Amino acid sequence: MSEPPLHWGAEALWQQLLPLLPGLSVEVVERSSSTNTALLERARVVMRPEPDNADVLVQRSVESAAFGRRAADVQPCLLVAEHQTGGRGRQGRGWQSSPGASLTFSLSLPIERADWSGLSLAVGLALAEALDPDAGDTPPRIGLKWPNDLWLMDAPGVGRKLGGVLIETVAAGSKRLAVIGIGLNVKPLPAADVGTGFACLQELAADATPPAVLARVAQPLVQALRRFEAAGFPALAPAYARRDLLKGQAVRTTQSDVSEGTACGVDERGALQVQTAAGRVSVTSGEVSVRLDAAGSTR
Repeated sequence: MSEPPLHWGAEALWQQLLPLLPGLSVEVVERSSSTNTALLERARVVMRPEPDNADVLVQRSVESAAFGRRAADVQPCLLVAEHQTGGRGRQGRGWQSSPGASLTFSLSLPIERADWSGLSLAVGLALAEALDPDAGDTPPRIGLKWPNDLWLMDAPGVGRKLGGVLIETVAAGSKRLAVIGIGLNVKPLPAADVGTGFACLQELAADATPPAVLARVAQPLVQALRRFEAAGFPALAPAYARRDLLKGQAVRTTQSDVSEGTACGVDERGALQVQTAAGRVSVTSGEVSVRLDAAGSTR
């Protein structure tokens, strides 16, 4: 039996976010290979004169009707795909999604800040706090794996992957745009379609749906991006530390000068700190892994 149609409330989202992101459009498409790729390609459209306006950027969108979408621009855009067929993670890895079972969307916007260090951590933190508000002394259920993954924690040090963030940038004239791609598992998938370590948001809220999750995270995400634009990552570091699931773990990295060591948190620029036999070293890029835990979940 087919799934009932999803109701996204795109106009309500647009009205809610427009004061924070002037010029915003909100678009929902049934299918997209990659929402990040779609927004990157839009921003790369070349300038050419039009009869009525010599400065207009020509773009013909055939994806869907949209709230606030002009014929062409590099203004902020929230693009949601009900089914993303070619989603990408870091290092070109694929992101698996199923129609109606995942929330996949991208947000493009200019960020007027010279130093973007820690941006992916700020995005992950905003999502985690929106979905799993701080409960005081109770350990958070959603942890963060540096630099861009969200994990559902079953016990201290034991968790499964819930979602991820992919941030890409593109120059558009004099502006530098961030394209922030987010994928979150909402509903369970058949066991044959996933490996070990899969988690979904219905484990936290049985009635979770992709539209409801988007409505919950969209405004906090945009608010966090505006705070990051103003002050960067340093003010967010203490909140990130509370959800940092690598801290204290033996890790291996792909950075040439840090093959292995113990993770010691992140610094004020969002770089992972690793204690090695030669001393403490900052990891700013690459992959980080730890050994399998007792429950068989990989980090």
